[in-house]
Amino acid sequence: MLRSIVFYLFFYPFTFLCLLIAIVTSCFGADPVHAVACFWARTCLGVAGVRVSVSGVEAIPRDRPFIGMANHASAFDILALFAGLPVQFRWLAKEELFHIPLFGLVMRRSGYIPVDRSDRKKSLRSMAAAVRRIASGVSVVVFPEGTRSTDGALLPFKKGGFILALQAQVPILPVTLVGTSGILTKESWRVRSGAVHLHISPPIETKGLGIEAREALMQQTSARIVAALQRPAAPPIATAA
Repeated sequence: MLRSIVFYLFFYPFTFLCLLIAIVTSCFGADPVHAVACFWARTCLGVAGVRVSVSGVEAIPRDRPFIGMANHASAFDILALFAGLPVQFRWLAKEELFHIPLFGLVMRRSGYIPVDRSDRKKSLRSMAAAVRRIASGVSVVVFPEGTRSTDGALLPFKKGGFILALQAQVPILPVTLVGTSGILTKESWRVRSGAVHLHISPPIETKGLGIEAREALMQQTSARIVAALQRPAAPPIATAA
């Protein structure tokens, strides 16, 4: 209980401070903002008493963009991804978030990609814009489940991110977060200390594939994440936070 109170008393003002810093650094490009976000995440994880280990970093494509597909069981997933992925990436996020004062400004300046799902025409336009951004060299991370799992079990995937990968012809990078559901669940406000492991599986190629391959890609990605969730913990190759 005390840990949770201390965390939230620190988290909100510190997040606002980092937001102001990000607004300033965004004048110099998107990459410095990502560095601020990583510092924010590692600091918050440290205050929460959460250690993040990472394995499979050698699987990350370094010469081309990718779409990272991560399981989603906790709000701490975002912190763990910022702290654990040792590359620049952007988020694919719903359009509504870009209208939040200050926060939306930083998201736009950071190069995050909005997706408008309010109607079919707007959704198609935003997806086409996202394809152009990714094909130009921007790696993104999405949560294909679309929402947080309440028990840590993997939920069915949405098709949008996989269609995006096929249209942009970039590889899918399965990323498995193990342990975040024990830190903070969807239906609780209590923060617990502990260890989180982030495992990066080999990328799944989409080059030359058509839209009919989306179901197979969803199954392959799901299988790799489930396998990583179920296997015994292994010594990490890299450690963050």
